[in-house]
Amino acid sequence: MNPIEQSDPILWQAIQQEQNRQDSTLELIASENHVSPAVLAAAATPLTNKYAEGYPGKRYYGGCEFMDVIENLARDRAKALFGCDHVNVQPHSGSQANQAVFLAALNPGDTILGLHLDHGGHLTHGKSVNISGKWFKSVHYTLDPKTERIDMANVQRIARECKPKLIITGASAYPRLWDFAAFAEIAHEVGAVQMADIAHFAGLVATGLHPSPVPHSEFVTTTTHKTLRGPRSGMTMCKADWAKKLDSAVFPGLQGGPLMHIIAAKAAAFGEAQQPAFKVYCQQILKNAKVLAEALMGHGYRLVSGGTDNHLMLVDLRAKSPDLTGAAVELWLQNAGIIVNKNMVPFDTRKAIETSGIRVGTPALTTRGLKEPEMKKVANWFDRAASSGGDAQVLAKVRAEVTEFTRSYPLPHLTCTAC
Repeated sequence: MNPIEQSDPILWQAIQQEQNRQDSTLELIASENHVSPAVLAAAATPLTNKYAEGYPGKRYYGGCEFMDVIENLARDRAKALFGCDHVNVQPHSGSQANQAVFLAALNPGDTILGLHLDHGGHLTHGKSVNISGKWFKSVHYTLDPKTERIDMANVQRIARECKPKLIITGASAYPRLWDFAAFAEIAHEVGAVQMADIAHFAGLVATGLHPSPVPHSEFVTTTTHKTLRGPRSGMTMCKADWAKKLDSAVFPGLQGGPLMHIIAAKAAAFGEAQQPAFKVYCQQILKNAKVLAEALMGHGYRLVSGGTDNHLMLVDLRAKSPDLTGAAVELWLQNAGIIVNKNMVPFDTRKAIETSGIRVGTPALTTRGLKEPEMKKVANWFDRAASSGGDAQVLAKVRAEVTEFTRSYPLPHLTCTAC
């Protein structure tokens, strides 16, 4: 009997229910993935018992000799993957990875320039309710209303006007490639540094399938759990001359003891990402995204910017029916066994709690083994559920088909040593 089952059956039941939910549904949330057995096992080790404040060779606690080995392994693998000068693998999340840059490079009241949240940016890129918008003067660039892509001339104009100290690139819902070199030119012209938040497409960068910001950016931040397929956490990379300030910003500036079991899981994920099979996996993510995008458009949905260059797409539901909302479709899809998240589309007239869009991504489906033919099936189920008007019978029928389908694509790595 599992120790959790024995000591806490209520908790055990919830864990088992979540495992069953993941196993029997199709995960289309662009920011989620399924980790490997090695990553899952590393996160469930006795390393969780150890305090390791400080850095390898400079700890504030005894007994850290093996913690040093693990953290150095994670750092070395990350540097090899991304070709960066320096990396800090201690940030607990992508948000704290970004906060480390703010603390290292900015003073309260400085101006930052990033993509507006409603146009695909991220909460930590200057939204007023976030610390990034409360502590700094936040200015945003937006997408061109015709192309729904970033207009670099407009970015340059805004940067010349507001003279930011930090320019942020990267997004949570932008389906196109980033021109980091062009942003770097603007940043240098106005005396700013560039922070590239590659949380969503870090795996694509690591495999050379997306332009890398590392040669052009003073800082590069990322989560480790999206296309990198690692544990839920973050890390920050930087140029060599920022290394000391960055490390001081993470510890003692923001955090105390690092989560060494999660850093071990990062090391495991980075090791996997160095293997040839991981690039094949990322190539399949892109192939699946293209086919899924085309299939959804074939069902009458409009995609923001007309398609995708990466792992995600943003579906504007209004082209299918002006009454459809992201909130309603998210619920209908969930009842049909398809997991997505509602999302604002550029120039959305609805509020964030309702939205006119749905964000869709292919990393988790690709991990599960789905390829191009299966993407067409997914698009068909998506359309039937989204067009159901919430009809319980329609949703139940789709749910039954999805459940049966998932049995052919099991997730064996959901069974961990702790479960």
